[in-house]
Amino acid sequence: MHSEFWNVPNVLSLSRIPLTALVCWAIAAGFWAIALVTFVLATLTDWLDGWWARRFHKLTTVGRALDPLTDKVMIASAFIFLIPVPDSGIDPWMVAVVVVREVLITGLRGMVEAAGKKFGADWFGKMKTVLQCAVLIGVLLMKTLAANEWLTAAWVPFGWVQLGLLWAMLAATVGSGVQYCVRAVRLFSPS
Repeated sequence: MHSEFWNVPNVLSLSRIPLTALVCWAIAAGFWAIALVTFVLATLTDWLDGWWARRFHKLTTVGRALDPLTDKVMIASAFIFLIPVPDSGIDPWMVAVVVVREVLITGLRGMVEAAGKKFGADWFGKMKTVLQCAVLIGVLLMKTLAANEWLTAAWVPFGWVQLGLLWAMLAATVGSGVQYCVRAVRLFSPS
């Protein structure tokens, strides 16, 4: 068990917890560049842990649970800390949609896998995560630019792109949640 837990992919996954704490602190303090760079670094660890696990055959049961859990902690925390930030575009109901979906699917994944069936991420769930990260990076980037007075009228189209990403993310969050629920019901239904 020791070697299954302490491998490079799992350490990379675990690194997202202190990185998340740093992102949340930076958002609360208004240190937007630090929040942006740290969040981008955390998302890179998400890509790197999966690549490493596949490339070096370090896929483990612990990693299958740890990777999505630390992703959800990172993403939900960043969204929660952005709620009170002026001009973030993040409303409480949007964060509720994200958090409820993540908690629901994590619970379903645990039940399905406890029954001995695989319930890993599919392309829709991965797209949802990419969109969530893109929205968060976009908000942090806009706050960084505005804090440094680099945000001018020329960036207005970026605001429209950010709004489109936000709504696409919400649609993917709900859509992938519904898809996972349907998959779970099918897996528990008698054939």
